[in-house]
Amino acid sequence: MDGARYLVEAHVLEGRSVGELAAAHGVHRSWIYKLLARYRDGGYQALEPRSRRPRSCKHETPPEIVGAIVALRLELESHGHDAGAETIAYHLAGTYKDVPSLSTIWRILRREGLVVAERQKRPRSSLIRAAQRSSGLPVARAAGRRCVALTVAPDVRRLRVRLK
Repeated sequence: MDGARYLVEAHVLEGRSVGELAAAHGVHRSWIYKLLARYRDGGYQALEPRSRRPRSCKHETPPEIVGAIVALRLELESHGHDAGAETIAYHLAGTYKDVPSLSTIWRILRREGLVVAERQKRPRSSLIRAAQRSSGLPVARAAGRRCVALTVAPDVRRLRVRLK
C-alpha cells in the first residue's frame, strides 16, 4: 500500500508529526498509529492490505462433508447413476448424522464446478424472434384453395398460426 508506506516513511524518516500528517492527508490519527504499530511489528510487508474475510464461520458446511459430496457426485456419475442433490443427500444420510439441505448440496456442487446452471424457462423474446424467422411460401392451388408451405425454425415450441 503506497499511501501507508508514504505516511510511515514521512513520520519515521522525515520526523513529521502524526497530527500534521493526518491533517495534510485527510486520515485519522489513530489510523497512522495503527500503521506505525504494524511497521514496527513486521516492517514494510506488514503494511500490505489485509483480508477482510472472517477467520471462521460457525454455520459453514464442514470440509469433510463438502469432500464427501464431491466424491459421491463423481462416483455416481462414473457409474451412470443419477447424481443430483436428492440422491447425494440420500447416500450421505447413511454415513453422516447431520446432512445438509438439498439447496446447500446444490450450491456446493455449483461452487465446485460440477453443475452448470441452465435456464428453466425459455425467454418470450426468443419465441417472437423464432416466429419472425418462419416463412410461408405459396404452393400450387389444390381444389381451388390457396395452399402455403410453412417453414418454421426447429427450435420453436409454441407458434400460433392464423388461417383465413
